[in-house]
Amino acid sequence: TADNTADDTADTASSESYKIFLITMDQMDQYWTNIDAGCKKAAEELGNVEYQWTAPDVKDDAKQIEMINNAVANGANAILLAANGAEAVNDALKEASAAGVQIVYVDSPANFTPSVATFSTDNTAAGKTAGQTMIDQLAAKGITEGKIGIVSVNAATASTVARDDGFRSAFEGTKFELQESQYCDGDAARSAFAFIADGCVGVFGCNEGSTVGVGNAIKESGADVVGVGFDSSDNVLELINEGCLYATMVQNPDVMGYEGVKAAVAALQGGTADGAVTDTGVTVVTK
Repeated sequence: TADNTADDTADTASSESYKIFLITMDQMDQYWTNIDAGCKKAAEELGNVEYQWTAPDVKDDAKQIEMINNAVANGANAILLAANGAEAVNDALKEASAAGVQIVYVDSPANFTPSVATFSTDNTAAGKTAGQTMIDQLAAKGITEGKIGIVSVNAATASTVARDDGFRSAFEGTKFELQESQYCDGDAARSAFAFIADGCVGVFGCNEGSTVGVGNAIKESGADVVGVGFDSSDNVLELINEGCLYATMVQNPDVMGYEGVKAAVAALQGGTADGAVTDTGVTVVTK
């Protein structure tokens, strides 16, 4: 009889339906669409997930907090979150967790714990790879010194801050002069032109919008500058094919979404929720 009861409980758990929300930083980048695609794939495979992607129109802490609160109000069992600011959303996440919502981080975590898991790129290592890629290409052109510009999102987003740090670390011991990072909130129109005008020999874009901005600035100026970026979109790949960008670091956002949904459901069914961090990898893409 005890065994039958256990079997019945297991059947009930596996047949239970869960509401899972993906909340990204914004809706601007193709990158987020790829995380969404991974989530949808996992939801279809599992068959017991009611899934929804929601996000602010622009990167804004207050708007993201509102999205988290709305998800909780709408009966979320789990939230997959790409945190715009590592600190800003913590109170909202604390309230969500107190309401029984499981938190999974994708791409960029907040500082709030406990979380089920984090699926993201090792951004410090990937940033260093981006820096080394730029150094190697500059060396191939006979350039061993000069100014290097960095265009990032803001000073609070954990993923891009780590990329910036990693990128800078690659230049330690070289004769290059790294400039103060310029923040553009991921808006391509606000990226890179000042660095080009200032005579930088290389410019790094820390996310998709920044990368497009770097490529566009190099293209419009006609300057002989090595542009290296982060993320892949049709726009980024076109700029690489045109020779306006040398390389981009391509993440695996679909894996983040896919594994994130699977981990959320496993936790909801009584599995582990130990906050383990999984590096989903990066590939250097050139022409």
